Amino acid sequence: MILAIDVGNTRIKAAVFEENTLLETFVIMKVEFQKGIENILKSRKNISDLIVASVTDIEKQAFIAFEKAVAIHFVSHNDAFPFVNCYETPKTLGMDRMVLAVGATLLFPNQNRLVIDAGTCVTYDFIDQNDNYLGGAIAPGLHLRYQALHNFTAKLPLLKLEEPKHFIGKSTSASIHSGVVNGLVYEIDGFIEEFKLQYSNFIIILTGGDTDFLAKRLKNTIFANSNFLLESLNQTFQYKIKND
Repeated sequence: MILAIDVGNTRIKAAVFEENTLLETFVIMKVEFQKGIENILKSRKNISDLIVASVTDIEKQAFIAFEKAVAIHFVSHNDAFPFVNCYETPKTLGMDRMVLAVGATLLFPNQNRLVIDAGTCVTYDFIDQNDNYLGGAIAPGLHLRYQALHNFTAKLPLLKLEEPKHFIGKSTSASIHSGVVNGLVYEIDGFIEEFKLQYSNFIIILTGGDTDFLAKRLKNTIFANSNFLLESLNQTFQYKIKND
């Protein structure tokens, strides 16, 4: 069994895989990192390998406690990948974005792929049908947009995510919900339309914590899978052990 761990900006997400079958997922708060991983390993004694992708300050040192129980693998820029990295600054490309590109390349071969990860940030990553990673975009996610309106203005309240009742906000709160939610939906649809103008044979993959909230609002046909990063991390491990 494989334990895949995605150390994100806000939370740690993990999943147990038996080859390519996802058995169970977990969400761990960062303050409970050590205990959370220990509990998973105790409950799944057949886990032999742990693969980690991290975009935060949790260092490799934090995983030393688990070295006696499992083999630990960290995704790094020096690994073999199934795509050509055409990013102008390849060493700055986040591990989460590289892992998503692996999943898109291996699971959807011979297509142009746009992966949209809607979490703390919204990332857009494009891999063409010839398996060239060309780049993408980074934008604030839904919760960052709410926080920015509150933190950088004098009087706007900090609101929690809520579906706009109407396109036209008839109060300050309603206007914020309309601006944040509809603004991001229009942004995503706009990016998709721009890519579609230039490329055919196209698949759009939506993932991340806000997948379910956003998927039903987008006008474009998408493949929505909130666990796609974890599944891609498992694919990265499978590819890594075959090509090391």
